[in-house]
Amino acid sequence: MHTLRAPYLLYLGDVQLKSDAKTAFGLRDWCRDKVLAEWSLPTATVSLGLDLLSPAMAAKHGAGSLIIGVAAVGGAIPDAWLDDLEQALDAGMDVVSGMHTRLSTFPRLVAAAARNGVKLIDVRHTDQPLPAGTGLKRSGKRLLTVGTDCALGKKYTALAITENLHKRGVAATFRATGQTGIMIAGAGIAIDAVVADFIAGAAELLSPANNAEHWDIIEGQGALFHPAYAGVTLGLLHGSQPDALVLCHDPSRSTIEGYPHMPLPSLAQAIDRYLEAARLTNRAVRCVGVSINSSTLTDSQAQDYFTRVRSELGLPVCDPLRGGVDALVDELVRSAAVQP
Repeated sequence: MHTLRAPYLLYLGDVQLKSDAKTAFGLRDWCRDKVLAEWSLPTATVSLGLDLLSPAMAAKHGAGSLIIGVAAVGGAIPDAWLDDLEQALDAGMDVVSGMHTRLSTFPRLVAAAARNGVKLIDVRHTDQPLPAGTGLKRSGKRLLTVGTDCALGKKYTALAITENLHKRGVAATFRATGQTGIMIAGAGIAIDAVVADFIAGAAELLSPANNAEHWDIIEGQGALFHPAYAGVTLGLLHGSQPDALVLCHDPSRSTIEGYPHMPLPSLAQAIDRYLEAARLTNRAVRCVGVSINSSTLTDSQAQDYFTRVRSELGLPVCDPLRGGVDALVDELVRSAAVQP
């Protein structure tokens, strides 16, 4: 894993959807001490609420890296961004991307990096050979966050659970499977950039055998119900061999985001489908709770919704950013204690 030079200038390009800027928001929220400012094109409609600094000004304030904070569908780097990226390189910063398109495919960026002695870093890509999955049981414990859709809180939930376990003195490691998680954790495998045959094997490699009481908290990707990304989710699910699942959901959505013809399942249906799929590699898997992205609800609406879901499913329900994940971790620890 590359070492990223902090502090970071978070680049938003011409982003129009908040969900497409999840990389930038994740870095702002989970490693704020490393983030200096943001920069975007005039056509952008999303802001992180940080100081706005051009690449040249950010470099004068000590920025070490410009990080592309956008993760749009398709993962392409638009030509409209190249002037800003080149300016960052000319100012002496590394440019870091989690997009599918490699920075090295742009000759002008390669030339700018060379003449300034700085780096182009593609965290989504690795030259490490990856194995096929084996399905063999590994020691240690694993929790995987799963979702009814993409971009609704799987990473935030995994990070919050890891932090909560640490506060309780429980050995736990956050295992990053996406570009933002890798930037936060400093290591990981971008599962959606792995050749399909090796997704399960990559997940096994990501969460290796460990001490019996150690928890790997694995960041989920995609959703079983997504017409484009269900394959990534299934491979990660099988390779992770989770002992526990947490289902993540955004109650403001009734269909897959960007796919209005694809209705979301009920939460009960989603849990059943995830457990059914996960049992291929771990017959003892269980769902320990539901994590809700309640950002579109008022406090009273959120509490009413939590109460209703809790009653319907008989599971703890929470929002990591609205009250924390104590109830989820209580159930995780309790259920782990009674496992044979």
